[in-house]
Amino acid sequence: MEPERLRELLEQVKQDNVSVAEAMGRLRALPFEDLGFARPDHHRALRTGFPEVIFCPGKTPAQIIAIAERLIQFAPKILASRATLEVAAKVKIAFSNVIYHEEARMLVISSEPVRTQQARTVGTVLVVAAGTSDLPVAEEAAVTAEEMGSPIARLYDVGVAGLHRLLAQQETLYAANVLVVVAGMEGALPSVVGGLVSRPVIAVPTSIGYGANFGGLSALLTMLNSCASGIAVVNIDNGFGAGYMAHLINSAL
Repeated sequence: MEPERLRELLEQVKQDNVSVAEAMGRLRALPFEDLGFARPDHHRALRTGFPEVIFCPGKTPAQIIAIAERLIQFAPKILASRATLEVAAKVKIAFSNVIYHEEARMLVISSEPVRTQQARTVGTVLVVAAGTSDLPVAEEAAVTAEEMGSPIARLYDVGVAGLHRLLAQQETLYAANVLVVVAGMEGALPSVVGGLVSRPVIAVPTSIGYGANFGGLSALLTMLNSCASGIAVVNIDNGFGAGYMAHLINSAL
């Protein structure tokens, strides 16, 4: 349950518009409920500021839909990550208000009516991608941060093989409050960006690369060993984690 919804419910009880018994009924599933195969965490938005996100791989479409049906009862919007086209098609049948970001493989499911509350943020999250092959991970980061409430800008295909492409966009880099930098191959781009800006850089290694890339391991180690200051590194292909962290940093406290 979102803090705003809980506040509204308590106000309704205070004003005698909702009985204590009815309020207790609405709250009975907090903080979680047991579906047998999953325990949806309805308390997460109260603790962390955003509802639980469904990770789709390994779950059947029926399980994903069942979890989403419970989560959406307590939140105006939920996300499901790494959703395939097949999953998206079945979810769209089950819910009336669904957006599928195909490149990001991200589903956004909203309750009716859609209730949006823009989060307070300091500035813009800039998502930078080294190459076009890195875009699925970059878009996962961008969609995650944007749906959480951060303004997003994108700067794609500016890898170190053509450094002039990045240097031509320095004003865009300087204007960002937080940067998510996504790269495969040798993973050098976050170090370059980190040496140009005075803002936090979240580095995301991708599994894109030839054999010696070891499925993203070489990029991960490069980023972990960066000599540029102000760089944090998430796991291989973890665009969701990077977008989530970028929004938290960008949120006004």
